[in-house]
Amino acid sequence: MKRTFSLIFKILLALCLAVLPQVGAVNAGDIRKPVYAGSFYPGTRSELTTFIEELTDRAKQTNVQNLPHTSIKALIMPHAGYIYSGLTAAHISLVLKENQFNRVIVLAPDHRVGFKGGAISDATAYETPLGLIPLNEDAVRLRRNKYLFQTIPASDRLEHSVEVVLPFLQYFLKKFELIPIVIGPGNIDSYSAALDPLFDKKTLLVASSDLSHYLPYSEAVDRDRKTIQMILNLNAGKLLKQDNAACGKTPILVLINLARRHGWQPVILHYSNSGDTAGDRSRVVGYAAIAFYGGSSMQKNNNTTRHLSKHQGQALGRLARKAIMEKLGLKSAKTESDPMTDNCFQEHRGTFVTLTINKQLRGCIGNLESTESIMAGIKRNAVNAAFHDPRFAPLKADELDQVGIEISILTEPQPLEYRGSKDLLTKLRPHVDGVILRKGTASATFLPQVWEQLPEPEHFLSHLCRKAGLSADTWEKTQLEISTYQVQYFEEEK
Repeated sequence: MKRTFSLIFKILLALCLAVLPQVGAVNAGDIRKPVYAGSFYPGTRSELTTFIEELTDRAKQTNVQNLPHTSIKALIMPHAGYIYSGLTAAHISLVLKENQFNRVIVLAPDHRVGFKGGAISDATAYETPLGLIPLNEDAVRLRRNKYLFQTIPASDRLEHSVEVVLPFLQYFLKKFELIPIVIGPGNIDSYSAALDPLFDKKTLLVASSDLSHYLPYSEAVDRDRKTIQMILNLNAGKLLKQDNAACGKTPILVLINLARRHGWQPVILHYSNSGDTAGDRSRVVGYAAIAFYGGSSMQKNNNTTRHLSKHQGQALGRLARKAIMEKLGLKSAKTESDPMTDNCFQEHRGTFVTLTINKQLRGCIGNLESTESIMAGIKRNAVNAAFHDPRFAPLKADELDQVGIEISILTEPQPLEYRGSKDLLTKLRPHVDGVILRKGTASATFLPQVWEQLPEPEHFLSHLCRKAGLSADTWEKTQLEISTYQVQYFEEEK
């Protein structure tokens, strides 16, 4: 009996130990493992490094004319097997160098699943034979925009168009964080507006795309030449209509949209097709490497296109809290490391300060027009949100520790022309546009963040009409004065 009990006990103990997680072990589910290593590209670090080095040596023999004397902002790269497209992809070595960027956004087309909108992985890192690439925290922030983005596990497991471009980027840039976005059909303006606030000097955009597919060699060369010229001319309209132009047409159209916004100039680095490299010429696939350059044009229109860094945004959050504390007669901690002397804080921009307690609104005041500096606006609006929002009693000192602060920096509002309510619904961009509504002396605005509570445009407009003191269906029955703006916002990190 004792021997039987002892045996049962040992079996139960072994089963318990088997299901206990290993201490300190990395959860493999958090890392997107390479799927196409060993097929699209070499599967070991040494083989992959050697192959990229060989391709790079050949690419550096290319003489690219008239490279601009400004900074690179974006690339178009192919994503086929390296024996086919690797030589063209290696031409990015002509424009990239180690530590040039600390964040890369890869826009890639959906080949495997079929969906609308964008898919963003919820992994913590992507892995290739060259090592891990951590995902940037803004990938999480983008996924909050459920109108545009979601997590699609099947796409994450199966799609190759992100994975295949990563080893080249790792080899040339070394260390960077990644925002991987696989996109299907969607609104190009909405995609562009969602990504626009992320761009700074250390962020690179990569559109992953091959060109024409399975045409005879001479026909493919002619088709690809036309496609490349459309891209170089930033002619999105013609590209949209071009049949069999590029499998990554949507990522390229987003890139063209952003290039037109910021004045980026495209330059062709290399073109080839599979008939030039490792395939026969009866049915070929085309490839191009194109670089987009910008520079001072990133700062054009001054107040409407310049974006603040996360560090600067957090400094503004601390400035808002300090202004509230001073109004309450409380002393604030020193913030010697805050970059409040940065010139950007003296720019005139519209600003809003939003206060919450337990994720519930506690005050929100701002100015839409750029009548004062960012710094002055944040200080004034923080005090007004805390003590002069007519919807709430003045904030008390014992509430302050519970308060969360959100800072919004606005672009200059632009009139939205529309014909009738149906046209208005098609032109509004949920989760992208802040909206100002006016009729006579009645007016109101909702920040883009309000789309999270009111994702349907009809409900959004009805509530905005009520906020302005109008009937909920005014937007349907009357031509209103509508303006839109975009926002870069920061949540205070305590």
